[in-house]
Amino acid sequence: MPTRHDIAIVGFGPSGAAAAALLGQAGHSVYVCDRLTAVYDKPRAIALDHEILRLFQQLGMADAVLPFIEPFTDSCFYGASGQMIRRMTMLAPPYPQAWTPSMVFTQPPVEAALRTLVQALPNVTVELGVEVSGLMQSGDTATLALANGKSVEARYVIGCDGASSTVRTLAGLRLDDLGFDEPWLVVDVLANERGLAKLPATSVQYCEPERPCTLVIGPKNHRRWEISLKAGEDPKQAATPEGTWALLKRWITPEDGELWRQASYRFHALVAARWRERRVFIAGDAAHQQPPFLGQGMCQGLRDVANLAWKLDAVLRGQAGDRLLDSYGAERQAHVRELTTRLKGIGALIGERDPALARARDERLLAEAGGSVQPTPRQDVLPRLDCGALAQADSTGRGTLFPQPWLWREGQRVRMDEVLGRGWRLIAADECAVGEAIAGLRGATLAELDEADGVLAGWFDRHRCAAALVRPDHYVFGTVAAAADVPALLAEAAAALR
Repeated sequence: MPTRHDIAIVGFGPSGAAAAALLGQAGHSVYVCDRLTAVYDKPRAIALDHEILRLFQQLGMADAVLPFIEPFTDSCFYGASGQMIRRMTMLAPPYPQAWTPSMVFTQPPVEAALRTLVQALPNVTVELGVEVSGLMQSGDTATLALANGKSVEARYVIGCDGASSTVRTLAGLRLDDLGFDEPWLVVDVLANERGLAKLPATSVQYCEPERPCTLVIGPKNHRRWEISLKAGEDPKQAATPEGTWALLKRWITPEDGELWRQASYRFHALVAARWRERRVFIAGDAAHQQPPFLGQGMCQGLRDVANLAWKLDAVLRGQAGDRLLDSYGAERQAHVRELTTRLKGIGALIGERDPALARARDERLLAEAGGSVQPTPRQDVLPRLDCGALAQADSTGRGTLFPQPWLWREGQRVRMDEVLGRGWRLIAADECAVGEAIAGLRGATLAELDEADGVLAGWFDRHRCAAALVRPDHYVFGTVAAAADVPALLAEAAAALR
């Protein structure tokens, strides 16, 4: 007999594990399987941002991962002649999410901490070394056939099983090609003191026509190279120790550190045309793949499941209709397409192979900056949501990630989510005015927020609004310019759920 669960998740990488944690902590019965038995050991993600740390905070595992995370250094872009042409940096404090905006991390221990969290949940079943061989849907059930002869039934299935997703294939979902296909070698080195002394103090984008490449300063002595491969170069040879050291000799030699791991990849820009087929959803690399520039791949997958999890939770609890789940693909596809397009633009800037065009690029960027490079915060590249489960009336705050300020509570600084939790939240610039507007509304309460650094006040001032209604994934459903309009906004949100 098949086992029965609320949710079945295929893939126990970061996206699948985060989905299992979110839905498991919400009290649902979750099944997770993966064909591998351990954390994948090849170099993958190295960058996180404050939105993802806020998610880890929500899961209660921020303290577990902080030892493996450090602030991202500035990224300096050097052009064809070796001159700096761009500098990407950190947002200035006070930080809008109460976490460092850009971070580097070591993925294996962070992923292991996420798995440990999931495996401790009594309502989550994890099976490793298990492959999916079939997928059927009938009525209110989706059934996974496993290669070991067993089967699993669930109300919904999420495919988080990577770029070659079995779930995506079985569900008949396809990927659209956005026009990026390049071979790169990715290398992780544990540098010794001699090696560290040789290397730059910031992360670097070498925008050189001869061989574009990236150097990222990871946590502690971890250094990451992403090196483009030329036409005719053998990716397999490049990924051997001999081939890798030959490409690293510009910076370091085997005497300068330990070659930890390396792999050749073909980077793509692919986005699923549809993210849902009845009771089956895809997320993470199963739904999209993007160039590695700015390290958004894993972040995008975690945004996917954060978006989907609160909607599934609402539907499973009977608090929302099934139609709400259609907004998942609409929101995430548009967001991923826009960000991937922006990342392709950065990739084109870095990867220009024509020497004359590269020099022209350098001259243009410097001219646009007035002859002097101006720092650009990395977060400026992230788009907002612009469709889906959002208020009809547009505003500059609608669809943006709402800030998480530090609040004063009994003389202590605490992050806002620790006080307000993860559900729907109505946040007001003037609690008294909005409190009067919603007086008498069933279930409507408003707590006074005594913030420490003026982050909220600045946000409301920039967006010229009196209140914001924030979804469980921390994105703004909508804003109102006047307190008197809050009841209508709340009614619109209730209608969207229905």
